Amino acid sequence: MSSQQPQQSQASRTPARRRQRSTRLVVAVALLAVSAAIVLGAVASSSAGLTAVAAVLAVVLGAAATRITHSEVMQARRDAARDRAEQAQEYRALTERRTAESAVFAADMRRKILEREEAIDVLERALSSAQKNAAEQTLKRGQEARRADAADAGREAAERGRDEAETRAAEAIVIIAELEAEIDVVRAELDSLRAAAARRDHRSA
Repeated sequence: MSSQQPQQSQASRTPARRRQRSTRLVVAVALLAVSAAIVLGAVASSSAGLTAVAAVLAVVLGAAATRITHSEVMQARRDAARDRAEQAQEYRALTERRTAESAVFAADMRRKILEREEAIDVLERALSSAQKNAAEQTLKRGQEARRADAADAGREAAERGRDEAETRAAEAIVIIAELEAEIDVVRAELDSLRAAAARRDHRSA
């Protein structure tokens, strides 16, 4: 849409200029026609004086027509030069606007990518902590199992502790799975943002 604005603004000025040129050219042609008619009339009258007057008038009218045509040609050149200058200025403004938009887009993409990278870093630290906790719970579960096997008198308490350890270990495993899934989602978003930024840079180039 924005690339068509210079062409539309130039097209809006063209009809008025064409009407002015058409009027001037019609006047020039009319002067030539009048001079030709005067000369023909003088020749037909066979009058030397009238022919001389007709010749002078023909020269004057021809000069006027030539002057009008010349001024029209010069005006057309000036109009064309002005149109080219205005169009170049409009395209320059359009290019500057597109450059500014590209800079804003690039800054926004960099911000989003940085946010995703920070989110991945936080999630990876949380995953490491969850994995450490899961290892500790697994170790405790093994200790409780060995304690239950070694002491019949305290079997019930040991089994209860083992069950609790197994529950905590299972919860830790679930947390790890959720964190890994969330990291995958954020990494996918990061890849998508980087791809979009690369495509925009390629189009801008």
